[in-house]
Amino acid sequence: MNTINQTMVTYFIVRGISNVPDLQVPVFLLVLLIYLIILGGNMTILLLVCSDHQLHTPMYFFLANLSMVDMSCSSVSLHKILTSFISGDKSVPYLACMVQLYFFGSLTSDELVVLTVMSYDRYVAICNPLRYHTVMNQKVCVLLAVISWIGGFLQVLPPVLMVSNFSCYTSNEINHFFCDLVPLLEITCDDTTILQIVIFTAGLLLFIMMPFLFTFVSYIFIITTILKIHSSSGRRKAFYTCSSHLTLVILLYVTISVQYLTPRSNKSTDSNKLFSMFNTVLVPIVNPLIYSLRNKDVKSAIRRKLKWCKMIAQLST
Repeated sequence: MNTINQTMVTYFIVRGISNVPDLQVPVFLLVLLIYLIILGGNMTILLLVCSDHQLHTPMYFFLANLSMVDMSCSSVSLHKILTSFISGDKSVPYLACMVQLYFFGSLTSDELVVLTVMSYDRYVAICNPLRYHTVMNQKVCVLLAVISWIGGFLQVLPPVLMVSNFSCYTSNEINHFFCDLVPLLEITCDDTTILQIVIFTAGLLLFIMMPFLFTFVSYIFIITTILKIHSSSGRRKAFYTCSSHLTLVILLYVTISVQYLTPRSNKSTDSNKLFSMFNTVLVPIVNPLIYSLRNKDVKSAIRRKLKWCKMIAQLST
C-alpha cells in the first residue's frame, strides 16, 4: 500500500506560470504589460463615468462597478507573479493564501452578480422603456450594487472556511500562479468530499445557475422585444446596446464553468491555469475594450475630456 507524506504547512510555494528560467523575464514583462492595460482601461472607464454627467445613468453606474471588480480581481491574482519576480520569493504565508483565495472567489462572484444586474438593467431599458427611470432610480441602483458586493463576499465564505480548516497537505507547492481552490484541493490529504459537494451544489445553484438563469430569462424577453421592433435600424441599435454585455457574460460563464464545475479527473492543473488566465486577464481586458471602442457614449466622453484638457493646456500657455 502506497503511503503519502502528510505535513502541516505554514506557507505555500506558488510555482507561477512557468518554471523555465529563460521564460521568467518575458513572462514578467507580459504580465506587467497586461496588468497595466487592465488598470489603465478600467480606470479610464471608472473616471469617465464619475466625471462625465452624460454617463450618470444606471448602465454606466454598473459598468463602473464592473471595472472596480475587474481591477481588484486582477490585482489579487496577478500581483504574486510580479512581486515574486522582483523579490525572488515565491512563498505565501498560509493565512495570506486563504485571504487571497477568499478575495478572488468573492470578486469573481461579485462579477457574475454585477453582470446579472446589468442584464436586468438592459431588460428594463428595452422591454419597459417608459418606466425605465422610475424602476431604475438612484436608490434601486445603489441597493443592487450593495447587494452584488455583499452577496459575493458572503457566498464564498463557507467553502473558504472549510479549506482553511484543512490540517495536512501532501506538499506545500501550488502548481498555479496564485492560491486558487482547485490546486489547493489537489495537494490536500484531508477528506474533501463534503467540500466538493458544497462547491458543486452551492456553487452550481447559487454561483452559476441562478445568475445564469436570471440573465438567460432577461435576454429571452430582450430578444423577443427586439424582434418585434419594425424598424431595422431600431433592431440594430437595440442589439448593439446588448451585444457588449452578452459577450462578457458568455466569456465569463464558459471559463468559470470549465474551471470549477467540471470533474477534477477530467482536467489537468495546466489547463486550470490556462482557464484562470482567461478569467483573470481576458475578461478584464475585454470589458474596457468593448465598452469603449464599440460604445458611442464612452467615445464621446473621451473626446469631451480630451477637448477639455486641450483647452486647459492652451489657457495655461
